Amino acid sequence: MIEQTVDITTKHGVMTTFIVHPERNAGYPVVLFFMDAPAIREELRDMARRIAAVGYYVMLPNLYYRSGVMELADLPPVPESEARARIFELMGSLTIPLVMSDGDALLDFADRDPAAGRGKIATLGYCMSGQYAINFAARYPGRVAAAASIYGVQLVTDQADSPHLAAQKAKAELYFACAENDPYAPLEMVEALDQTVKSKQLEGEVELFPGVHHGFAFPQRAVYDKDAAERHWERLFALWRRRLI
Repeated sequence: MIEQTVDITTKHGVMTTFIVHPERNAGYPVVLFFMDAPAIREELRDMARRIAAVGYYVMLPNLYYRSGVMELADLPPVPESEARARIFELMGSLTIPLVMSDGDALLDFADRDPAAGRGKIATLGYCMSGQYAINFAARYPGRVAAAASIYGVQLVTDQADSPHLAAQKAKAELYFACAENDPYAPLEMVEALDQTVKSKQLEGEVELFPGVHHGFAFPQRAVYDKDAAERHWERLFALWRRRLI
C-alpha cells in the first residue's frame, strides 16, 4: 500500500488529506471518504486502508482545516462537556456549499494523480458527512456512480440543498445505512427518507440496522457492533463492485 499525507489547496486555504491506494499506479477508482464529527484519527485512517486494500484510491480530507484543527487529540484536554461543545462548534463551522467546494479540490487533485482513475467515483460519509456524500453525487451526476451515507444526520431538512432533495438530482446508486437507536437521525427522518427514495423511484436503498446505535461501524466506539459493521462493509464493497469496477 502507498500512503501519503498531502496539502491540497482549496478556495479557502490548505486542506490536509490522507491518501492511500495499492502499490501500483494503476488508475484505481476514487473514493472520497468524508470524516465524521470527531475529525481525522487513526481509526479513520485504518478504515481508509481497508477500502484501499481491495483496489481503491481513497482520499480522507481534514474538513476542519478552516478552524486550524486536524486531530482533536492534539487540542488541549478539556472536561467532557466542553469537549462535546467544541465538537458541535466545529461541526457547525461546516456547510454543504463549503464541503462541496472542498470536494472540487479533491477531485481536481485526483485527476492529476496517475494512481487515481479518471472514471466514475464513489462518495462515502459517516454521521455529519452523510449529507456531503449525497450532495456531492448531485453536484457531479455524471461522475459519482455510488454515494453512501452511514448513520448520516440532517438528511431531510427544509433547506433547498437538503440531501433528500439532492438525491433526486444524482445519478449515482445511493445507499443509506441507518441505526435503529439514533438520537441524531431519528426514525422519523429515516422513514421520510425511505419514502422519498421509494416515491421518487430513486436507484438506492435505505437500510435500517436493528438494535444498533449511532456510530456502530467505528471499532473504537463503545457502541461498536461487529456484525452490523461487517454488514455495512459488505454492502459498501458490493455497491462499489457494481458501480465502479
